[in-house]
Amino acid sequence: MNIPANKKLYFLSDFHLGSPDFASSLAREKKIVQFLDEAKADAAQIFIVGDLFDFWYEYKHVVPRGYTRILGKLAEITDSGIPIHFFVGNHDMWIRNYFQTELNIPVYFEPKTFEFNGKKFYIGHGDGLGPGDHGYKFLKKIFRNKICQWLFGILPPSIGIGLANYFSNKSRQKGGGKLEEFYGEENEWLIIYCKEVLQKEHFDYFIFGHRHLPIDFDLKNGSQYINLGDWINYNSYAEFNGEQLQLLYYKK
Repeated sequence: MNIPANKKLYFLSDFHLGSPDFASSLAREKKIVQFLDEAKADAAQIFIVGDLFDFWYEYKHVVPRGYTRILGKLAEITDSGIPIHFFVGNHDMWIRNYFQTELNIPVYFEPKTFEFNGKKFYIGHGDGLGPGDHGYKFLKKIFRNKICQWLFGILPPSIGIGLANYFSNKSRQKGGGKLEEFYGEENEWLIIYCKEVLQKEHFDYFIFGHRHLPIDFDLKNGSQYINLGDWINYNSYAEFNGEQLQLLYYKK
């Protein structure tokens, strides 16, 4: 697919709306909506690469309360004819069909490849990829299990969502709110994963989230790895203008 002249692709991830409290989440949501409102002026397509929510579970007839501003803006953008793609993250993997039916947004549960202007993109949230992190990879299999999801769905929403938010906040507190650090080329799991993929097939760009650290890394041989960072500490995103992919920061 070719991007029309003067149009761009936008990539964002890790909003974690709902965390750590209502007031800070609302302020973050308003800033993201402002960014999207500006981006739609020249957006060819928009990619949200996981963890839009800090927790999301779709019961059969219930979706979590809140997030009206971001959901309304996404619907407005797709209604205007601008495609939006959504990749589930480790915090919002229990999406079912709400995005597809209500917002006309395709949902991807695994990394997906695209080609724009002759450039090949490999895009995914990034959780569970590469070596290590075996504990999470085991938990991910449990969380993705249909029976486990059904069992959680038996709980009344007030209990299920309350429990999930409690454990999510406990996990964040355990991290101490520290900013992530770059571990070096040999220790960054996603860089290792990119190199493994490149041994089988060439991609010009690898775009991931999950890491909560903006990273622009040259993989050599014409490949580039971008980690989108987050909108908790960095307000970072990536932009492809048809020729070049850049990691940028929203300053407003």
